[in-house]
Amino acid sequence: MSAEGSWSPVPPPATTPSALSRWRWSITAGFALGGVTVAAWGPRLPAIKERLGIDTTTIGLLLAGVTVGGIVGVLSSTPVAHRLGSRRAIATALLVVGAALGLLGLALELDSLPLLVAGFVVVGAGIGTLDVLINVEGSAIERAARRTLLPRMHAAWSIGVAVGSGIGAASAALDVSPAAQFLVEAALVAVAGAVVARGVPRWRRPGDEATAGDRRARRRQWRRSFLDVRLLLIGLVMLGVELGEGSATSWLTLAARSDHGAAPAVAAAFFVAFAAGEALSRMFGGSLVDRIGRVATLRVTTSLGVLGVVLFIRAGTPWLVLVGTLLWSVGVSMGFPLGMSAAAESGPDPAARVSVVGSIGYFANLAGPPAIGALAQRAGLLQALWVVVGLFVAAFAASGSLGDGRTGRSRRRSGRVA
Repeated sequence: MSAEGSWSPVPPPATTPSALSRWRWSITAGFALGGVTVAAWGPRLPAIKERLGIDTTTIGLLLAGVTVGGIVGVLSSTPVAHRLGSRRAIATALLVVGAALGLLGLALELDSLPLLVAGFVVVGAGIGTLDVLINVEGSAIERAARRTLLPRMHAAWSIGVAVGSGIGAASAALDVSPAAQFLVEAALVAVAGAVVARGVPRWRRPGDEATAGDRRARRRQWRRSFLDVRLLLIGLVMLGVELGEGSATSWLTLAARSDHGAAPAVAAAFFVAFAAGEALSRMFGGSLVDRIGRVATLRVTTSLGVLGVVLFIRAGTPWLVLVGTLLWSVGVSMGFPLGMSAAAESGPDPAARVSVVGSIGYFANLAGPPAIGALAQRAGLLQALWVVVGLFVAAFAASGSLGDGRTGRSRRRSGRVA
């Protein structure tokens, strides 16, 4: 037990420095593949809309299918991890993602809207399952290395998003059909997934081998996890930062264009700045966590997020809008990786506990941006963003739930593996 009375997690398998490095970079590559995949269809939505002759509302429903599938994937990740073990579960999740991209390509070749809906739901389920699995592995790697590494792994996801968007934009510019793009990416993800999984150790956590009765008891324990006060507080942190990130993804460019009068190219550049700021914060945030601890780091970043969104709302000049955008990106950068790490360490069965807080984060991504949009219809978009400020404050208030009983200084004294 830690100084805070939290559960002491099962140590990861003993491994050599070279094997640990391979494990770390394999999971980092898994994060990057997830980012590439989730950004695959965004730049191609205009072409998909034109090919199928569908309206914007239908496009919105297709994208909602991804998030619904993601929630299903998050909730099903625990039995998948228990039944298959880490290596095979990650390989299977990436294979499902690749197959779903292939299904999207086939649906577009056949001009089949029902098949396209199925493809979006399945790809969401694959990504949701993968998300939990790689976060659980990332947390185990942190314990083995005695370093904070999940933020950098999440930076790889952000970089993957940028790469995936670039592939889609380049395909559109070269007049490559969305179907052809998705089919090629499907094959690449499936092959890359098999390679990535080979770097994951063959290990099962205690309890992975279980009888049917044990599995039923574990499912009951998982359901009770939704009443675990600490997990719910971690979930509140996830809710705040994920709604902040989802709101930026959905509304930042539009708010910069319509409310701050930015030219279309400038408004788009603000979102590029947001994505870059988030990735850079994650790349360097792990060192800050090792110095001052998770709780203090989260309080710093959410405070900057509050300042950033307030500046964005109230700014009178483009430069202040840019500063607000960058601080907003810092505010959302650390909550998700640190929340996943804290959940994995908070009790037995890390996959189940990560799935609980992950489902809250996915719910924020599903329900948050539409809620902001509905409020904007009445009060205006900038005024609606005060909700983001309020949830950043709530995340700040709940940040103590991420404590692991060690300060940054004691973490450094414990030693680390390169």
